[in-house]
Amino acid sequence: MQPKARKAYVPGLAALLVVVAAGCSGGGATDGAVTDTKPGGPTTATTAQPGKYRTLREPCGSVPRSMLKDLLPGAASLPEDQQTKVYQGTASVTYDTDRRVGCGWKATSPDASNQLVIDLERVVSYDPAVSDADRAQEVYAKKETAAGLPSSPASATPSGTPSASGTGTDTAPGTTTQTGSPSGSGNPSGTPSGTPTGSGSGTPSDGTTPDGLEPRVLDSLGDVAFLDDVLARAGAAAQQRTVSVVFRTSNVIVTVRYTEQPAHPTVVPDSKELQDKARGLARTLNEQLNE
Repeated sequence: MQPKARKAYVPGLAALLVVVAAGCSGGGATDGAVTDTKPGGPTTATTAQPGKYRTLREPCGSVPRSMLKDLLPGAASLPEDQQTKVYQGTASVTYDTDRRVGCGWKATSPDASNQLVIDLERVVSYDPAVSDADRAQEVYAKKETAAGLPSSPASATPSGTPSASGTGTDTAPGTTTQTGSPSGSGNPSGTPSGTPTGSGSGTPSDGTTPDGLEPRVLDSLGDVAFLDDVLARAGAAAQQRTVSVVFRTSNVIVTVRYTEQPAHPTVVPDSKELQDKARGLARTLNEQLNE
């Protein structure tokens, strides 16, 4: 009986089988990253971080009643039911309240009229390489540039993040603000439509903005912020001052616009008083966003 012949193993074939087996068992990446197999290309494709905010607060209920009484002194002389209606405010008409909301208030007195408008916009980037915060900075920078601040650093980007590429705003399909509503879009220093209403606190002057109160960048408010102060003629003789405070916190941009028009044509609304009130409200809205 002859012994069984041994099978011969070819070293080259064995090496090939090892390579094929390794390729079949390797599987894909487990961390969700996309692998780039092009020679010399990056190994993974990163996605920009989403914004901090996914929703927006209800705007008409965001301003405390005590602040409304101070901002709209003309409402104090109204009957109780009319006061309630004034303090409730009128919501802006938008098509996506998760992306943009706003509210406006009016009150008038024999001395002056006041109007308050707030606008909150949640910015979303549709470019996976650009974060929501970076896209919001682009939108904010356009508002600051439109205000024409002296030495405006509007081109600044969020600290520690790359400069966002691309042009235009990020408005989502179907998200608009109805014309004439308090939306805060465009130049935030523009005069609000309609007849503003409130109480006269101005004093006769040449209408110039005092030193230190000029339109400027603000510190310690959100990530970036600026204030604009515009004095303009309203009608034939009356002078109207509009103070706007705009700030960005992550991917939300907030605009506070406060207007006063004295009844007497020689009275000019006081810059410091209007600015203090507008900045106080802006700080309150910023605190609410960070609660």
